[in-house]
Amino acid sequence: DVQLVESGGGSVQVGGSLKLSCVHSGYRFGTVGMAWYRQAEGKEREMVSIIRSNRNIEYSDSVKGRFTASRDNQKKTVYLQLNDLRTEDTATYYCAKQKTEYPALTSDYSSRGQGTQVTVS
Repeated sequence: DVQLVESGGGSVQVGGSLKLSCVHSGYRFGTVGMAWYRQAEGKEREMVSIIRSNRNIEYSDSVKGRFTASRDNQKKTVYLQLNDLRTEDTATYYCAKQKTEYPALTSDYSSRGQGTQVTVS
């Protein structure tokens, strides 16, 4: 089974920045569609960004212009740079392997990591 391990979360002040990382343990990472989700306490899961295997990336409207996703296929890692953080960005952030190589913002995942907490105050 694929394992996904996130890191990089923490507590920051409003306007601060963090960079999240997610390492994928499986092979053929280059043909895998990936995504970042978040879930705040008491709220539904929200798709933050999708990263297609061809490096085409989309963002939810709530983070567009502030967050930047990327992937390094040699390191089998995806990243999420969080800038200009707001209190409403507080959540557990998950990376996920999508079911398709070219996912849409509404696509579902096949596996996800354990999450990393981001707290903005």
